[in-house]
Amino acid sequence: MKDIISLIEKQKIGKVLIDEPLKKYNTYKIGGIAKCIVFPKNEEKLIKLLKIIKDNNIKFKVIGKGSNIIFSSKDYDGILIRLDEFNKIEVDDIKVVVGAGYSLMKLALEMTKKGLSGLEFATGIPGSIGGAVYMNAGAYNSDMGYIVSEVKVIDPNLNIITLYNKDLDFHYRTSFFQKNPEYICIEATIILKNADKKIMMDIIEDRKRRRLMTQPLEYPSAGSVFRNPENVPAGKLIEDAGLKGKTIGGAMVSKKHANFIINYDNATSDDIYNLINLVKKEIKEKTGIELKQEQEFVNWE
Repeated sequence: MKDIISLIEKQKIGKVLIDEPLKKYNTYKIGGIAKCIVFPKNEEKLIKLLKIIKDNNIKFKVIGKGSNIIFSSKDYDGILIRLDEFNKIEVDDIKVVVGAGYSLMKLALEMTKKGLSGLEFATGIPGSIGGAVYMNAGAYNSDMGYIVSEVKVIDPNLNIITLYNKDLDFHYRTSFFQKNPEYICIEATIILKNADKKIMMDIIEDRKRRRLMTQPLEYPSAGSVFRNPENVPAGKLIEDAGLKGKTIGGAMVSKKHANFIINYDNATSDDIYNLINLVKKEIKEKTGIELKQEQEFVNWE
């Protein structure tokens, strides 16, 4: 691995961090050590990096802001890639072309202030554009699938291609990318619409107040743990099962919102992993419903 890191540095791919604590790179604040994290400067450097990785058969993963992933406590002995430098934005009337590393919350607020509607749902989602497309992030009965017209991606053969909305298989909290992780989103084109800025800001402020009252935002978490089954919110199922406040180690099912698991007291990765699986097991036994995670386990194999 040292030789590979040396090669990456010689190729001037971008910033390289070695032996980084993973808790700095996810919103649960958990995990082991990342042997190497690379921040490619641009598309050309990213493709060079991917070629090095593939030629040497190295494990890798592209991560965003870490707001929907659960790292194990093991060291990640491959290469993690962050696309923070992919942060350009162009606005042309109602069309927005934005890099995968751009903050979703930041974009949502900026566009709302310009009087462009369609991203109001995202003002409370702390992810990157790339991560939001990957997860088909959403809230308030809207999601990325409604506004993304196309994405620029690097395909498994390291070619840059365009995929269109019809190709992206957007459904509730899922997309083409989850089934095809070898495709890497590097840019998204979003189509918005003109609307009254004040009305939009009022809606955003109202939702912000409600989130503060109903979600445990004062603790590290990764938002909603489970997708909502048809006809019933996951949080209601968990609350009705008497699991609000349930703890394993430093992890807790939030007393404010049962579909949040929080790191309330120096939780380990195993604490969170075990609590998620306990909730799934209890709900399955009591209701017959198989809860599906929104959050992704990383480095547990």
